[in-house]
Amino acid sequence: MQQDIWSISDLIGDIYDASLDPGQWPAVFEKLGTYVGGSTASLVSQDTVTRTAQIYFNWGTEPTYAQLYVEKYCKLNPVFPTVSFFDVEETYDVPDCLPRDEFCRTRFAKEWLSPQGFVDALFSNVDKSRTSCAIFSVFRHLTDGFADDEMRQRFALVVPHVRRALLIGKVIDLKRIEAATLADSLDTLASAMFVVDGTARIIHANTSGHVMLAEAGVLRSPNGRLGALDNTADQMLSDSFIAAANGDAAIGRRGIAMPLRSRDGVRYVANVMPLTGGARRRAGAAYAAVAAVFVHKAVLDLPSPPEAVAREFQLTPAELRVLFAIIEIGGVPEVAEVLGITEGTVKSHLHHVFEKTSTRRQADLVKLVAGYSNALLA
Repeated sequence: MQQDIWSISDLIGDIYDASLDPGQWPAVFEKLGTYVGGSTASLVSQDTVTRTAQIYFNWGTEPTYAQLYVEKYCKLNPVFPTVSFFDVEETYDVPDCLPRDEFCRTRFAKEWLSPQGFVDALFSNVDKSRTSCAIFSVFRHLTDGFADDEMRQRFALVVPHVRRALLIGKVIDLKRIEAATLADSLDTLASAMFVVDGTARIIHANTSGHVMLAEAGVLRSPNGRLGALDNTADQMLSDSFIAAANGDAAIGRRGIAMPLRSRDGVRYVANVMPLTGGARRRAGAAYAAVAAVFVHKAVLDLPSPPEAVAREFQLTPAELRVLFAIIEIGGVPEVAEVLGITEGTVKSHLHHVFEKTSTRRQADLVKLVAGYSNALLA
């Protein structure tokens, strides 16, 4: 494990500062990779319908290989679509998707990973939608060896903070916000925003926040304190404010994508960002606040096409890989080469897929998956 250059409290502070100033993310990803003990750190979004990828932030991967991934190897990465099923914030590695020896025989491992000297990686979903997932990953070089327990602990420690910062950055549309004038800067934000102290007292609310409180359908403000209608959600909000008062690291997983429901059953999500560290400390001091709360309507929690197909027809991960490889690549010999398995194994998995889906031809499988994809995109 590499020696720490930054303290964990400073690193977490930098992560949250980047949510307000996205120009800081490249430097933050370098710090993340170094702290965790890897040779790279990246955030890549992969679409499960179009099988395309977008690299948002990257440290350590040569530009040529990054471009190759987007143009070609994202479609050959054997951890997809399995990784799109995984819960957000959980830590995974290659064996969680497929056996390591099988992975090493794939074209992806031979042509993209090996030339760069990578031997292992940890990754986590930090954002999921019905058609895509955003993966935070840290790769290990041959000289670093395989991921060990310390690397896993450090990775798991930073993932919730990365996720919270990215979700908040997404809400504020990646515009640079001056921390010292946070409340004024976010007054025109479409999402409701509240600045609160450790006792949940509302110090500032933007226009959308005032409207939400006036309607009293999602949140309430008894005695000027921010609360949720549901008792469980209300306690979660209160706990996150108390934790935020103790610093960035203390808040941990509290206050990330907290589910809220309106009186008429509409789902909302709340994200709490501490204001007690980094550049945000100036905002907290200016408003005598400990946290900013962002509340907006939740997107429909629908399964991705691979998830929907796998659940409906009870496909195993190996069968699902073969199914999507057949659709993406084509014939049995080509799929065998890409997945690093024998043609006989491909045929066996394909036979089971045909049986479970009541289809007979590859063209039928293409239509079946397209039907699930179109239904989600409608």
